[in-house]
Amino acid sequence: MNVIVEYLSGPVLGAVIGYITNDIAIRMLFRPRKAKYIGGIHVPFTPGIIPKEKDRIAGAIGNAISENLMNKEVLERTLLSDEMLGKIRQAVDDFFMTQLHNDETLEQFAAHYLTNEEISAMRESTCDDLSKLITAKLRDRAIGATIAHAATQHVIDKTRSSVAGKLHAERLIEAVSSPIESKLAQHINEVLRDQAPVMATKLVETEADKLLSMPMRELFKGHEQQIEQTREGIVSVYRTIISDHLPRILEGLNISAIVEDRIKEMDMAEAEQIILTVMNKELRAIVWLGALLGAIMGTIMTLIN
Repeated sequence: MNVIVEYLSGPVLGAVIGYITNDIAIRMLFRPRKAKYIGGIHVPFTPGIIPKEKDRIAGAIGNAISENLMNKEVLERTLLSDEMLGKIRQAVDDFFMTQLHNDETLEQFAAHYLTNEEISAMRESTCDDLSKLITAKLRDRAIGATIAHAATQHVIDKTRSSVAGKLHAERLIEAVSSPIESKLAQHINEVLRDQAPVMATKLVETEADKLLSMPMRELFKGHEQQIEQTREGIVSVYRTIISDHLPRILEGLNISAIVEDRIKEMDMAEAEQIILTVMNKELRAIVWLGALLGAIMGTIMTLIN
């Protein structure tokens, strides 16, 4: 009996020591979280390795992620993959398909993303810009001349096809059409100069109200070809942004700094919980490996003695 105890005590004791030492070593990675002092003398190995080297570890992780996991080549390959482009096309198709059955008005749809004040401001700004553009076009002197010429030409054509045309009355009209056309163009330009702002504003605001009150399904119905073109246009723009501007985007994001700052801001309890959640199985394996190695060493020492 004593012989059995003697042969088992070494391996068991070695296993216990190996288990405990590895468990303590893993705990010392995170704890203590602050430096300890006894009588003003700093206690060695405090704080734990990770709290002590937190800033250096944060910088190393940030650089590793930026240079190896989220660099231009990796992100470009992922973002421009057939799978990703397929998801974008599907998302666009799903959006348009939803709108083809959407009874909401354009104004109601916009209210999901904008406040009423923002919608009103956009409507007012757009109407103002369009009104000014239309007013400028209406005040162009060429407009009056074009309308007057079209009007007199219409009268001449109608005269030719009427009874008066058989009496060659159109010749008389043609003879006086030039001064009449000039005078008519002058009057039209005067009217447009005075009334263009009011006319343009009323026209634009009326059409804007019609557009805002139109159901979404009406806006998209009958435009299947344009929808397909829009989908491919969105994919093309997406490709261009990723291909041409990804380096600048990454530079602006500065992923390395974001990761580093986030880790530095982390409370050590939070960091410990994250690491243990991810690597709990592996860390426990190290503890049990310590017990196994301790048992092996204990067995060897027992056999030697």
